[in-house]
Amino acid sequence: MAETGVAEKLDQRTADAALAFQDVHTHYGASHILRGVSFRLGRGECVSLMGRNGMGKSTTLRTAMGVVRPSGGEVTHFGARANGRPSYRSATEGLAYVPEGRGIFPNLTVRENLVVAARPGRDGRRDWDLERVLELFPRLAERIDNWGNNLSGGEQQMLTIGRALMTNPDVLLLDEATEGLAPLIREEIWRVLGEIKRAGIACLVVDKNVKRLVEICDRHLLLVKGEIVFEGDGEALMADADFLHRHLGV
Repeated sequence: MAETGVAEKLDQRTADAALAFQDVHTHYGASHILRGVSFRLGRGECVSLMGRNGMGKSTTLRTAMGVVRPSGGEVTHFGARANGRPSYRSATEGLAYVPEGRGIFPNLTVRENLVVAARPGRDGRRDWDLERVLELFPRLAERIDNWGNNLSGGEQQMLTIGRALMTNPDVLLLDEATEGLAPLIREEIWRVLGEIKRAGIACLVVDKNVKRLVEICDRHLLLVKGEIVFEGDGEALMADADFLHRHLGV
């Protein structure tokens, strides 16, 4: 009976959030990576997840998607408990994940990579289809019949984001959105993220470009050794230069 009461209380607090962590712990074997992480991502909100390498950013996204199972705490999607739910179920429940390694199908064409992921959203919406994704990424339209392994790194990143959009998600998780890309391609990705935000998709974005994250995102989280040490808006984040240099090197 007590467990039911706790679940009901959690649902009341997080029902308005697209994604919520409450006191989440995640381990890789004996390594304790996330240590009591709590945050909420509102519907249609864009939030950055910052921190130096090895602080738990990718683990947070993987835990949110269900790739990694939390060892403690609660992960909820739209108020529903998601602990232990496999990642394919998360995908059908409105979450889309763009991993750091991209993970495109090298032996499929651009068109096939996109179409294979096409599905309606949680509520049956089909706002994102092949035509709309190609309008968002004209470069992909030019390479529609190219194999995945014949694309540049930037084009592969566009393809991975486009494939995620083909699932008509409510939440987009992006790991190292512009890492290792040429400057012009990075700017293209930032433009696209702005369009995705304006489309009303909630985003949790990992990237090292603090300036662009502050421009695009509504709020910011900063992880240090698996714990959130800052949560706030861009003005508050940029107000303490010593804090930024200590934790982000900027």
